[in-house]
Amino acid sequence: MPEEYERIALAEHLVGEVEDRQFTVRTVETKDLGDDEVFIRIDFVQVVPAFTDLMRVDAEIPMPPYQLGDTVGGAVVGTVLESRSADFEEGDLVFAFTGWSEYQVAKAEELTKLDRSVVPSPAYYLNQGVTAFYGMADVAEVGPGDVVYVSGAAGGVGSLAGQIAKIRGAAMVLGSAGTDEKVRYLVEELHFDGAFNYKTGDLVENIKSFAPDGIDVFFDNVGGDQFEAAIRAAKPNARFALCGALSSQVSKDADAWPRLNLMTAITKNLSIFPFATLHTQKQIRNWATHFGTWLSEGKLVFPHTGLKGPITDAPTALKNLISGKYRGNVALEIEHS
Repeated sequence: MPEEYERIALAEHLVGEVEDRQFTVRTVETKDLGDDEVFIRIDFVQVVPAFTDLMRVDAEIPMPPYQLGDTVGGAVVGTVLESRSADFEEGDLVFAFTGWSEYQVAKAEELTKLDRSVVPSPAYYLNQGVTAFYGMADVAEVGPGDVVYVSGAAGGVGSLAGQIAKIRGAAMVLGSAGTDEKVRYLVEELHFDGAFNYKTGDLVENIKSFAPDGIDVFFDNVGGDQFEAAIRAAKPNARFALCGALSSQVSKDADAWPRLNLMTAITKNLSIFPFATLHTQKQIRNWATHFGTWLSEGKLVFPHTGLKGPITDAPTALKNLISGKYRGNVALEIEHS
């Protein structure tokens, strides 16, 4: 085991855009293990937009915000190097929420043992399918015949949410993204029925060019003017599952915040469900039950961007993700010195 290792800590709370000064590298001395503790080498760390919310003093998501000095990040996959727990042994692959660190001492109760044989890479376990499945299946209740529109469809949640809708029988799944390359990706690789660049043309006309009779379900990861357009393009009794608000994460300008057209929402009898995924054991089990099966049956493509580098690359990965550089779920494979 190494005598010391590095972790990425919050140096300054986020105000505005993500910048290097908000992060600092801390060196941690490896301590002896106590009873029921496990020492893990972290092999992959997850990079998701929600980390930017947790970096703010006034975080608006239902999780405790990072305090100064806290380790930034969340879900990781790693390998057990030493264990004083009867439940884990050297070489086990594990999942945990330890954040951006090279290594970690963790209580056995904080770890979940993983099976290396059911996925092509351990990075597959760092996906946002729990949120996508909960939002599509339990919140929006997507089913046969639905016409579905997903904003932010090339992201980690949206790219899975659209596929889940298709698997559950949706008649049409439409997605929006910020580049023409991502639009092609949605249609050619993820098999969306249609997609458009939200930066080009009128949003309502773009939606109705694929769904002239309107949409039954809107799965929103963005907010802003895409939310407003979906209201206008919705069928009567449409269901809105509001998962994220990337537009206001990227910009604090007034135009980034959606304006609810109350009269249209009322006359169309729209159901609008903002939701947060708390990753309860039930939510995790529901997704896990389907993920491996759909992968093996070829029904689901796992959209992801794989990065590789030292743990100090994680903040740059987050900045690039927020700027729209990556597609799908993003994981950084840690190169250990």
